[in-house]
Amino acid sequence: MPRYNNPKKPRRYSTEFKIKAVQLSHLDDVQVKDVAESLDIHPFMLSRWRKEFREGKIKVDKRKKPPKPKPIKSDNVRIRELEKQVARLKEENEILKKWQRFLAEQKRSASNS
Repeated sequence: MPRYNNPKKPRRYSTEFKIKAVQLSHLDDVQVKDVAESLDIHPFMLSRWRKEFREGKIKVDKRKKPPKPKPIKSDNVRIRELEKQVARLKEENEILKKWQRFLAEQKRSASNS
C-alpha cells in the first residue's frame, strides 16, 4: 500500500455550508457531482451530508434570519447617477486643461523675459 507524504488535513465545514450544499444539490437538473465539484468537496461527502440532512442530523436553524438583500436601484436611477458623475468628471477635466494652459503661458512668459 502506498504511503502518502503529505496527506490532506481534514476540513471542518460549518453547518450553514453543509445546508447550502444540500439545498443546491436538491435543485432541479443539478447533479450531486456538479455541486460537489463547484464547492471543491468530494461527491461522497455531499451524499453523506444529504443523508444526514434527511435523517435530521443536520438541521436548519430557524432562529437565524437571512441577511436582508440590498435594494436594487432601478436602471433610470443608476443612469442618472452615472450621468451626474460624468458631468462632474468632464468639469474637472476642463479645469485641469485650463490650469495646464495657464502653467504653459506662465512658463512661456517667464522664458521670454
